[in-house]
Amino acid sequence: MLGSFGSAPMALSSVLRQLPKKMWLYKPAPQQWSIHEIIVHLADSEASSYVQVRRLIAEPGQMTADFDPERWAGSLGYFHQSTRESLEIIRRLRRMTYCLLLALPDSAWLHTLADGTAGTITLEEWVERQERHIPHHIDQVKSNYALWIGTHPPRKPAARIRRDSVQAGLASLTPEMC
Repeated sequence: MLGSFGSAPMALSSVLRQLPKKMWLYKPAPQQWSIHEIIVHLADSEASSYVQVRRLIAEPGQMTADFDPERWAGSLGYFHQSTRESLEIIRRLRRMTYCLLLALPDSAWLHTLADGTAGTITLEEWVERQERHIPHHIDQVKSNYALWIGTHPPRKPAARIRRDSVQAGLASLTPEMC
């Protein structure tokens, strides 16, 4: 589980490299997020999680602040934020959290956190939730791409040489040319 948690930013980057950037602003529906918005959301979520897990380890039993993704997306101007910087935030914060988790003593894994939506959760349950977050959004990114490609089919391959032009070219050949 920790390996998957730690490698999720690389999986996200791998998927994003396969998609044309011109479609990152495409929204399948007005209430759905574009890939651009998903990336910025993931950076905000990672920043929130970075603080949350440290609180869980250092101050077990404390209540965590709820993270309202829709409100954050609507209030923080995701459209105007950098996806490149967001991806760097995701990569760096996840790596720092991953390294912290690897170094924890066994006793820290018994710590709990009072979560507003899930109730009391253990560090292990927290990691399980976080481990699924980026893959969930990778599926959303792939879905956006599938919908976009359905309405924006790829351009036709370079025009093939027409048969009559080939025949005309062959007819102009002289034996001396061969």
